[in-house]
This record gives sequence, structure tokens and C-alpha cells, in this order.
Amino acid sequence: MKTPLYEEHVKLNAHIVDFHGWDMPLYYEQIITEHLAVRNAVGIFDVSHMGDILVSGKDAASFLDYLFPTAVSKLKENSCVYTSFLDDSGKMIDDCICYLIDKDRYLIIPNAATKDKVFSWMNSRKGKFSVNIADISSKYGCIAVQGPRSRDIASDLGFSFPEPFKWLSADWQSSNEITNTKSVIISGTGYTGEKGIEIIAESKAIVEIWKLLVDKLANYNGKPCGLGSRDTLRMEKGMLLSGTDFNEDRTPTESSISFIIDNSHNFIGKNKIDPKPKVIFRGIVMKEKGIPRTGDEVFIGDRKIGSLTSGGYSPSLSKGIGLGFMDRASAKLGQEIIVSHNGKKIRGVVVRPKMFPLEIPPSPS
Repeated sequence: MKTPLYEEHVKLNAHIVDFHGWDMPLYYEQIITEHLAVRNAVGIFDVSHMGDILVSGKDAASFLDYLFPTAVSKLKENSCVYTSFLDDSGKMIDDCICYLIDKDRYLIIPNAATKDKVFSWMNSRKGKFSVNIADISSKYGCIAVQGPRSRDIASDLGFSFPEPFKWLSADWQSSNEITNTKSVIISGTGYTGEKGIEIIAESKAIVEIWKLLVDKLANYNGKPCGLGSRDTLRMEKGMLLSGTDFNEDRTPTESSISFIIDNSHNFIGKNKIDPKPKVIFRGIVMKEKGIPRTGDEVFIGDRKIGSLTSGGYSPSLSKGIGLGFMDRASAKLGQEIIVSHNGKKIRGVVVRPKMFPLEIPPSPS
């Protein structure tokens, strides 16, 4: 499958890879160069492969309250929220962003690899709720503009800049036509941990917006960026990757995102979530040379305390880093650990999942 921006990536000589059935740019120049452009200036990403599911009807809010641990019905006008679909055992099926579009209408943005699973799950739980669930993914594209200079480049395009988890609607006049009223959503969201926005628009308009952004990037020391830097950026900030860090096997409390849980309402899996689980999602930073990888085991001495679900090189820290699930009682912040990688033992330290900027706490007594 190809996003509306595929031909634009080809023009920029992107290195294209298969990502869950989508032909996506892994990088244009170098992953590290693109990563540092986002941390220091601005980068743009094609995230049109993400899903778009519209939920509408008089029971839309109550239906989503039932599906999500977050009380979606409490959302204010022009706002959105990060949350997760849970199964009956309280395990996460997928994480997503939920937008309140207007009364009785919500837009859900699930991950590309799980969109069909999520769509089926929602329909299987529809029951007597008066809602319509529509997959509108093929009609829209999305661009993420991320980095300290994202506000400048957005302003250059005439877009207002919403605060985190707010969104604005706008008309967009392309070179060919005027798109439908309020066809562009600009939200203060992203997957890099930097200031930024995501622009959702109809496919024709998203191509025009991408071209304008590419033309302006050089003025801001910016770069088009691929999936490679998107992954290293999110790892440094401790952001979960659906299907990698969790795959219907972890609860929100285990995954260190208990903030998405609002116990004031009933939701699927509520009574199965342990508020103090035995395992917890942690970050690790290497204290010596070596790059940890997914599946590497974590030890204190000879005792295994967990394993990594993500690992790699941090361009911002110039160190190896990892994310994974570890024994809660053992993986204290500041605890020195050993990562076993290809038979080699690499010394590291346990930190919070958000590893940049780096704060290494003192070793636990």
C-alpha cells in the first residue's frame, strides 16, 4: 500500500521499506541526521499510514467511555487525548489518539498495523449503543511537523499552533481547488517528545501541504524524516510502540501509562488491572560501549529481572538505550544492571522510560 505522499518520497530519493504492508520512507539522508534535525530544529514525517476511524451517533461518548479507560465524555471542545483500547483482561490492544470533533462525533487514530483489528474490535463491542463506526482512512493523509522550530514553519504556512492535545480546524486552498469547509485538522500532538503539530487533511490537500513544507525546510535547518528517526526519537522519550513494546500482553499500569486511567467510569477490563503490578516499564541507559536490542535480557548479577522490548542507539545521548519490562521490586531507578547482548555483558543503569534529557538518579541503597 502507498500513502498519498509516496511519489513525493520517491522524488526525494527516500530509502523505501515495507512497514506492515505500507511502502514507507525509512530515511532520506541518514537516520542520525534526521533525528538531530528534529531535536535541534524541525523535521516533517509522513504518518498517513495511521488509521482514521470516525465514531458518530447519540451514544458515541458513552460507547467510547466503555471502550477506553479514559473518560472520553469529559473532553472539552477542540481537544484530543491519548488513550488505549483494552481487552477483557485489561491488556492493551492498541494505543491511539481520540479527537472530539463535535457533539456526538469522534475521530480515532489507531496504529497502522492494528487498524483493522481495532475496527473489528469496536464493531464487536457495539452492542446496543446507537453509534456508527466508519473506517475513513483511505480519504485522508497526515503530516507530523516536529521540533523546536515547528511553530515557525507552521506560521509560515499560515497555520495557527495549538497547545498539546488541543486542535484547530482550518480551510486549505490548494493549487487546484478549495477543499471542504474545516477539512484540515491541526493538532498539538506527535510521537517525538518535541513541540510539534500533526496536520490531517484530505489526500489532495496533504500533498500540497507536504510540497510547501519541503520547500520551506531549508529556511529552518529542517529535514524530511523517515521511520528510522521516528523510532529513535520516540525511544529517547519513552513512548510505547504498539506491537513491539506491547501486543495484547500488558496493562496500562505495567506500561507506566496509568495516567490514561480514569476510574470514575466503567470500562472494559477495569477490574483486571492491578494498580501495583509486579512488572513495570523502565528505561535503561548503557554505561559502557554497546547497543542493546529487542529481546536482550536484563540482569542484576546472575538474576534475570526482565527483558527489552526496544533497544538501539540514542543520537541525542550518544549512548545505547533500551526500553522493557522488569521486576518492579528490583528495577529501582538508579539500579545498576547488566544487559546480555549476543553473549556479551554490557553494564547499564535503570532510569525512567523518558531518557532524554537524561537524569540518572543515585543508586538505591
